[in-house]
Amino acid sequence: MSGTQRHTEPLDVHLLAVRDGAAGLEVLLSRRAGNVYAPGCWHLVSGHLDGPWEDMVTALVREAREESGVVIDPADVRAAVTVHHRAPAGGARMGVFFEVTRWEGTPEVMEHHVCDAMGWFSFDALPEPMVAYCRAGLDAYRAGARMAMHFQEPDDPIAYDRSVDRLVLVPEPAVRGAVPAQAVRAFAEQAVGRITAWADVSWAREESRVWRAVGAEGGEWYVKIHQNDRFHQREVAALRSWVSGLGASAPRLVAADPTLRAVVLTAVGGRTLHGAVHPPEQQRLIFHRIGQLAAAIHHSAPARPAADGLPLGKLERHLAGALPHLAPADEKFIRATTEAAAGLAPLKTVPTHGDFQLQICAGTRPPAPSTSSTSNGRKTARPCGTSYGSPMPGTAGPISSRP
Repeated sequence: MSGTQRHTEPLDVHLLAVRDGAAGLEVLLSRRAGNVYAPGCWHLVSGHLDGPWEDMVTALVREAREESGVVIDPADVRAAVTVHHRAPAGGARMGVFFEVTRWEGTPEVMEHHVCDAMGWFSFDALPEPMVAYCRAGLDAYRAGARMAMHFQEPDDPIAYDRSVDRLVLVPEPAVRGAVPAQAVRAFAEQAVGRITAWADVSWAREESRVWRAVGAEGGEWYVKIHQNDRFHQREVAALRSWVSGLGASAPRLVAADPTLRAVVLTAVGGRTLHGAVHPPEQQRLIFHRIGQLAAAIHHSAPARPAADGLPLGKLERHLAGALPHLAPADEKFIRATTEAAAGLAPLKTVPTHGDFQLQICAGTRPPAPSTSSTSNGRKTARPCGTSYGSPMPGTAGPISSRP
């Protein structure tokens, strides 16, 4: 220990009483009043331990009863997130936030000398002003973090101000990539603002990662790390040039960082086709739509002069990977066709996508009786990553592909 005196900090407990509301999940908040810290600001039901004889859960149950009148069974208390906080005045403390979804009684203001309002609020429409320390705990909770730091500077306001948001999430080592590295998070949040929820939607691939990110205001993006500089440069160049020609369903590049090999992209609707089972006629239509998508990509930018011949050097590598799936005569046919193609005139160079496997394709389709659908009668969902696509006419809906 470098200091001469052991440092101690107060411990706070915070109640995350959560319920289902008309607009989604809601959280119980109270407004501070009177001769207290941050009067007029919204805050969670919270308090301090009464002494060394009181544990955290007992303190939470007691504070909930004293401040809101609800009775909570300790067995219904769930650990949510711990926040190490420092106020603008310099005092530091540990805040332990607990989630509770079951209780007895109706919440109401019980201590009128320190609280003048109490109510339920959607996580997507939190009231203002709110104590920044409280907002840090709520944002960390929504992001799925178990621990966070919130060290304010001396000139920071007590109330939450997104321009001086000091929240730093501490990733869990046991969960690979549930939240990206701090540098990637900082890059993404500089581009789109505070991100409150991350979900790793990567396919198994070395050094290439994709996260779905949800912002504090409800926006949705995809953050992608490329496996090498070549892939990053190629995709960024495409996004900045011919991708926009694919229409409204193509993603847009929000930001790119060559050092991190990272991009932030807008989300594109659609349900992944990977693992889905379709009737033969619908499957035929799906592959027809994929062909139309490939054609749209080819025509999305003017053709360039031909390159130096066909890439025949890749034949052996691709053929080796395909051999387990070929019939005995197929290899001979492929080699004969390749030899014949070598004599053809060079083809012009056009934009293309290197992979149209179903696992990277997404689309909308007519809803089945057991599924919900949007108002336009076509089932929609988010793809697992970024997508390139263009609207295709017909009942099968658009087909998009993920790079």
